[in-house]
Amino acid sequence: MINRRAMIFSAACLLAAAPALADGRPQSPPAATVSIQQIQIAWIGSGALGGGKLNFGGKSYPITVGGLGVGGFGASKLTATGTVYGLTRKEDFAGAYVQVREGWALGEQGKGILWLTNGNGVTMKLKTHRIGLQLSLGADGVVIGFK
Repeated sequence: MINRRAMIFSAACLLAAAPALADGRPQSPPAATVSIQQIQIAWIGSGALGGGKLNFGGKSYPITVGGLGVGGFGASKLTATGTVYGLTRKEDFAGAYVQVREGWALGEQGKGILWLTNGNGVTMKLKTHRIGLQLSLGADGVVIGFK
């Protein structure tokens, strides 16, 4: 069950990172790559938990990924890979992100695109593959950390 504090935190993440999305898509070359594996469950509200890897500056860093949001229904396993823009220091990668998503899953055929942006000016464009049964369209607060 999602508690009230978690919902307030998620809403605060969305509001804090929303101005970064208004600036448009990144104009600079990619600074890093990232891969994420996540389990997502949605029924009007949504929740996700997972991890992955950041490849930056010739090194690989394990990461944790969690979040709450609104929009969609169903459950799926998400695998995402993509590019990271605006990253100059590893420390700027961790933190709260706003996520704009669109995608679908039906059996093993799901796919979509995720754009995540944080308050440090870091943006990720992720191509996703989903397995499960889920329709999602909405925005989430995502928290990324290092293991």
